[in-house]
Amino acid sequence: MVGAAAARHGLTLRDHIVLSALHKTQGLTQIELGQALGVDKTTMVAELDRLEKAGLIRREVDPRDRRARIPALTDAGDRRREKIAVDAAAAEEAAVQNIDPASLASLRTVLHAIIITTADDPGSCI
Repeated sequence: MVGAAAARHGLTLRDHIVLSALHKTQGLTQIELGQALGVDKTTMVAELDRLEKAGLIRREVDPRDRRARIPALTDAGDRRREKIAVDAAAAEEAAVQNIDPASLASLRTVLHAIIITTADDPGSCI
């Protein structure tokens, strides 16, 4: 759902995940962002290069360490992220509209438990 929504806006699922992470957690260095997302340094830099070239992010010098860079959303990047989020939420709502609320609540509880249980997995889904 989210991948399809991202594609409709000219981005990939990974693009959207990175933009969403920058929206939710500001001030991380490139390395910290990669660690938080489970993405190796080379992949993260290439991803940020593409997003920067597209005008969706900018990188600033980290005031704590001039050798490090802090990626941040541009206004265009935040608008694109928001459009994808709205489309994905609508698709999710449509997908679960026929599931009774109690079953849906149980499903979300189980999925959350799985995420919490595997939170220290160093692998990446992106």
